[in-house]
This record gives sequence, C-alpha cells and structure tokens, in this order.
Amino acid sequence: MTRRIPLQVLSLVLLQQTLCSSMEIHLSIQEEQNEGVRIGTIAREFPPPYRLLTAYRYVELDMMTGDLHTTTHTIDREALCPQQPLEPCLILLLAVVGPNNEVIKVRLEIEDINDNSPHFQDDEIHLIVPEDVTEGTSFLLDHQARDEDAGSNGELWYSLDGADRLFSVTEEGPSLVVVVRGRLDREAQDTHRMAVIATDHGVPSRTGTATLVVEVTDVNDNCPTFSSDSPYTAVIPGDSPRGTVVTHVKATDPDLGSNAVITYSFNPKISDRSKALFKMDSNTGLITLSTDIDSDSPSEHVLRILASDPSCPPTVAEVTVSVQPAASQGLEIKIRYIVEHQEQAILLQENKPPTVLALLELDHTSTVKGTLSIAGEVPFLLKPQNGNYLLLSSRPLDFEQEQEYHITILVNGAQPSSGCNEKVITVLVEDVNDNAPQFQQTHYYLDLEENNEPGASLLQVRATDADSQQNGEVAYSLSPNVAAMFSIDAVTGQLFVLFTLDREKQEFHNFTILARDNGSPTLQSSIGVSIHVLDQNDNNPIFTTTDFIFFIPENFPRLGQVGAVGVTDVDAGSNGRVEVQVLNSSGPFLMDNARGTLRCIAEVDREMQDHYELWLIAQDHGRPPLSSTAKVTIFVEDVNDNQPRVILPASNLSCLIVSPSTVTGTTVTKIYAIDEDSGKNSDISYRIAASEPQDHSPFLIDTHSGNVTLGQRLLLRDHGLHHLFIVVSDGGEPTPLESAVWVNLLVNDTHEPCRLSREPVSYSVIQKSTQKPSPCERNESSVSNAQMMLFIGFSMMVCSVSLFLGTVILFIKQRTKRHQKRPASKDHEIPLKLKESYNTTDWTDIQ
Repeated sequence: MTRRIPLQVLSLVLLQQTLCSSMEIHLSIQEEQNEGVRIGTIAREFPPPYRLLTAYRYVELDMMTGDLHTTTHTIDREALCPQQPLEPCLILLLAVVGPNNEVIKVRLEIEDINDNSPHFQDDEIHLIVPEDVTEGTSFLLDHQARDEDAGSNGELWYSLDGADRLFSVTEEGPSLVVVVRGRLDREAQDTHRMAVIATDHGVPSRTGTATLVVEVTDVNDNCPTFSSDSPYTAVIPGDSPRGTVVTHVKATDPDLGSNAVITYSFNPKISDRSKALFKMDSNTGLITLSTDIDSDSPSEHVLRILASDPSCPPTVAEVTVSVQPAASQGLEIKIRYIVEHQEQAILLQENKPPTVLALLELDHTSTVKGTLSIAGEVPFLLKPQNGNYLLLSSRPLDFEQEQEYHITILVNGAQPSSGCNEKVITVLVEDVNDNAPQFQQTHYYLDLEENNEPGASLLQVRATDADSQQNGEVAYSLSPNVAAMFSIDAVTGQLFVLFTLDREKQEFHNFTILARDNGSPTLQSSIGVSIHVLDQNDNNPIFTTTDFIFFIPENFPRLGQVGAVGVTDVDAGSNGRVEVQVLNSSGPFLMDNARGTLRCIAEVDREMQDHYELWLIAQDHGRPPLSSTAKVTIFVEDVNDNQPRVILPASNLSCLIVSPSTVTGTTVTKIYAIDEDSGKNSDISYRIAASEPQDHSPFLIDTHSGNVTLGQRLLLRDHGLHHLFIVVSDGGEPTPLESAVWVNLLVNDTHEPCRLSREPVSYSVIQKSTQKPSPCERNESSVSNAQMMLFIGFSMMVCSVSLFLGTVILFIKQRTKRHQKRPASKDHEIPLKLKESYNTTDWTDIQ
C-alpha cells in the first residue's frame, strides 16, 4: 500500500529545488533614496510577468517592466544591518518570473552614504595630569567616538581645538591618546578645557565634538615666602604681662594641601634672652610674650624668623621688637565685672533698664588718695559704695543708635602731686530683635501686558531691618494664598511671574509680600502688590453662532430690523470694540452696529427670490485688527400678494363642443390656474360662481383639481351654449385672493368649430360672483370705489370692441378659406344636429 505525499510538502520540495537551481541577480542601491528611484531591472534575463514572492516594504517590482523601485519606506543601511558596519549589507529577495513561474534570487546590496555623524558617548571627557609631567607624556583616553556608517564614511580622525599648543591627540591602534606638548603650571592654570573633534572620511565629512577637561594636580614645586605686608617691627609696653601678643608674621606657599603647610620657628642664633622672653606658634606665626617683662629687660630685641616646608630650605624674615618703658604708676583701678564681658569689654543687651555693670576698686595701699569720675556725656554713672564705685547704665540703650561706648574713668588725686590718671572701659551693646523689616514704600502698583514670557521679572522689593547680624537678615516670601503663578527670590526680593497671564481670565492680581527677619522670635512686615494685566488684542470677535437664520415676510418694511446679530469680543477698550459689516452680498441688507441688528434697506419679493445668503465679518479695532465671519440665511416668507392666474382656458372667448351623448361623470374640460405665492397662499380651489342659463347647469367642477365634469345626463333642453363663470380662489388668510374665467360649452352634435365673437356679459352673473373686498379695499373711500368701477367699465368696453373687430376679421378670413377647401374635422366642431331655434344672443355669440 503506497502512501500519498501531502501537496504542501511536495510544493516545498519543488520550491527548494527551484531555489537551488535558480540563477541570481545582483543589484545595488544607495541608502536614504527618495520614493520611486529605479534600483535596476530583471527584465534583461527573464521574460514577464514579474512579482515578488514575498512582500518587502522597501522595494516594489513592476509586474510588466521588471523594474525595481524604492517605496515610501526609506532604506536605512544602519537599521537593516546594524551588526555589519564593515561588511556588505545584502538583502535577499525572491521573485517569480516568466509564464512558467520560475523563482529567482535577487541580491540587493545597500550601499552606505555618509549620513551619520561621529558621536561620543559622553559630552565631557575628564583627564587628570600632574603639573610636573614631562613634555611628550601620553595619556590613554577610554573615550572614542563612534560612527555607524561603513567604510571610509565610518573611519575617523581626531583633532583638538583650544589646546593652546599644550596638548595634542593621536590614535594608537583602537585607542585615543592625549599627548602633553608643553610645560604645565597648576598655579597659573589648574584646569584646561578644549574640544575633541572626531571627523570621518566621508564626502562631505561629518564631525562630532566632546569637551576634554584636563585637571592639573598640584606638586610641591613652590617654597614659602614672606608676604610684603608681614610686620618687620613691633612695639610693646614695658609692663606687658605674659601672653601679650607681640606680632604676627605670615608666609605664603602657592601650592595646595600638604604641599602648602608652613612651619614657623626662631633662628637658633637669636639671644638666649630673646628665646626666654618670646614664644613662636609654629603653625600660625604668632609671637607672644612667654613671661612678664623685667625692668632690666633690653629695650630692643632682634628676632630672626624661619618659614619652611618639608621639601624647601627655610626662608628668613627679621623682626625688631621695641620695649617701651613702663609708665609711672598712680592709683590703680581694678575692675570686677558683674555682667557678661568678653576680652575686657562689657556686653550689655539693648533695651535693658538701668543695670549695674561692674565694681571699680581703688588700690587703698597707695599713699595717694583720690576719687573717680566719668568724663563726657555718656549714659552711665558711678555710684560710691564702701570706698569703691559701682558702674551702671543710666537708661536703656538702643543698639540702632549706638553700638559701642568707651567710658573714660578719671582718677582725681587728693594731692596735687598725685596728678590725674584715667582708664577706659568699653561697653558693647548687643542687638535684640526689636525691629521688624520695613519696606521702602507702602504699596506696589504694576501694569503688565498679558501674554508675557513665563519667568519674566516684574519688580524688586526691598525691606530694611535696623537690627544687626541675623536679627537684621531679611527673607522675602509670598503670603500663603498667592497663586502659584508668582514667585519671589527669598534673598533679593525679585518678584517673578512663572506663567503667561490672561487678562480675559483675571484682570487684577492682588497679593501680599512678607519680609521676615531671622531673629528669635521672628518679626515680619508685609506690603501689598497690585498687578493690573493690560489687554492685548489676542481674541477674535466671536459670533453667538456661525450660522444665523432669520425669517421676514415679503412685505417687510424698509429699514426694518431683520434680527439681532450677537457678537462679543472679550478684549478690552478698542481691542474689544467690534464693528460688523455685510461681506460680498448684493442683497438689500445693511448692518446697524449701533443696535446690533441687521436691517432690510429695500423691498423684497419672495416670488423673485425666496431666500438670501450673505456673510458677515466682525472686526475689532485692535492693532492689528482681528476678525471672524458668520453666515446669515434670510428666508422670505410668503404674503398673499398674488392672485391666482388662470392658464387654461387661455381666454374668455374659448369654446368647447360637448356631445349630447356624453356619459355622466365624463371630464369635458379642465381649469388650470397657478399662484406664485407659496403655502396656503398658493392652495388653489375652484368653484362655479354662476352659469348661463341660470335655471340649471348640468356641469360640475372639482374644487381641488379644476376638472369640469358632466353632472347629469344631457337632455334636449340642455342643448345649446352654456357659460360657466368659474371663480379661482387661493387659501390666503385672512382674505383669499380670487380670479375668474368664463368657460363656454356648446352642447350639440356638430362638426363646426365653436367660436365666440365677444366675452359673455351678464350683470346678474357678475353681481352674483362679486368677490368680497380685500381688507385694503374695505379701507378705501366710496369715491375710490366709484373711480375704480368706472375705469374697469371703460377698460372692458375697449377690450370688447377690440375683440369684436378681431373676431369679425378672423371670421371673414375663415369663411373665405372654407369656400376654397372644406377643413378637416377638428376638435370643438359643432354637431350636425342643430337646435330647432336659437335666440338672438346665442346666434350672435356663435357667429
């Protein structure tokens, strides 16, 4: 039993064999080509038709020509072959060609173009170099630029811009190397910034840039030197106690860190007396007395000072110290401080009530006796107590008025030979946070145009605080309820607007700025800010609707108001003052801007034009002006101003033959009328107002269709001429308009045509069919009615004479032709059977 091979497997095997045996076509195309660029053709080797076996979004094949073209999808070599920058980028396409559906391979090579610039991974490259590096030293950079192009388009070379001939850049294999070309000095410049430029070999070439930052590290290549402002002489009193500062020497070293550490010392060759009297701080260079000065101490000491660091020989400075003789001693005052003091100065907070500051004691062992007093006007006083004196303040002190007092205490000797000594006591007033910040003005007013740039600076406020140090440091803030669109710099007081303001949303902004000091407790003050947002013409006029629809009757009065046209502009002033005009319209309409209404300036007739379409343009008075448009449709409503017009019969002289054998219900003729009005005003109805003869009429008329039918069987008495006075009415309200027509029917068996020589006239009929006067006619005077009737009578007489003459002429011409040749049978012929007798009127009408 044999097994059947599935059709799909067989097709796949055949396709693989065909692919293995099919020939290949090689084509190439540069990347980034526009749509429709011809890549090549396969028609040179194979006959049509052609199609791609699998759809490929970048290439399309013309079925008949075999040409391959690019599509709307741009070919990007770097996207198609991202892992093959150095190898050809090949795309394999399978095409079915020829009538035998042979499968071929099309290998499409995507050629590279220089469409990618070199780029560094980091924008900044940092390199650390010691300042004592020798020229020609190389430093490897772990930063190289990449270029995704292939071939020469992806090959790079590097250069430096802004290196000042101190550095260069080269390549060593795959690495980027920076070479030092000049001598570096950290003390002259510790950081060098330059641009590393990577340029490819494409045509035209492309570049990429990164910033190279070379930081020069310090080495100990500088020795200490004494500065020019270091003292070289010093003078001290002869009675200076131990610890008195003599002088302070200072040397400098431009190096950094441990390389700049300086050690101070005395030269070992100074005198032993000087070594015992003075002490040197090795770290700071401060020289102090290591003991009290003896009375037999030399009046001058020469000190040689050495400043050195570990890698340099010491530098030497010479200081001469002069010792002044001690002053002759009088009464000695000893101060015993009661309040806080610092470095022999009394510290007293402001605003304190009179306070005891110190106890002044006199040296009672001296043979000289005296008293103490205060020189000058100061807010202090002395109060004797048991031979001594209490120093106290006489009133609360104010730091903002005076921060420091120097109290001169005079010692008045009891004996003239004792002289007068004095002692100065310093009182420092300490600040208390008793002053709140004060603004320079009471309120800030600012005008700002809307649509401002976000982040714009508005104004700078300034508050001062009379207190000192942190008590006088002012920080600015906005009150908590201020919108987030404003901010203030806490230090400078600069006010900013963070968002774009819109006057139409909010025209005024009022808020409070707070100024707080850093005292404890904190004191603050506030000031109001009012910002008026000025208008810009940034809003178009807006119609209440873009499509206005109005209805007016056709008897609309001139300059009547068609309707209100609503338009608004939320801008202010001239920017919001809008004028509306009718644009490109030939209709009889005009815009009344004073009342905001559209007016009709001429008569309108619905029967001539039943609607108007026009455009309105609303334009403001801003600079530049803004505008908008709206469409207006005006429908003219019908007014019953047109009477029905009878189309058929064409005149009152028309005559129609009715056979006596006509079946009841047969339509013998039709009345057709039109009314140019619309709606109910054009709804036409028909009625027989009167007939001749008056006693009976066998004819009826359909009210709606106007069909005249035979209402009863014709008898012998019905033979002859019938005049039907048909009144045609419209459905207008309140009073319909009417027209009338005579329908003339001749009941007889005849082949002769029926003609009338004059219109039917019967006063009785006219009286019966008299129409009801219209509202306008009721309002006319009786004189006008008489004149109108006279005019109508005269007109009818003229028309009758004219019609009679015309009828006679036509009758003579027709009779002449009849003698020449008898006419063929026509419609409206008089039946052969005539009436036995006719009255005079009938004969006259017929002939």
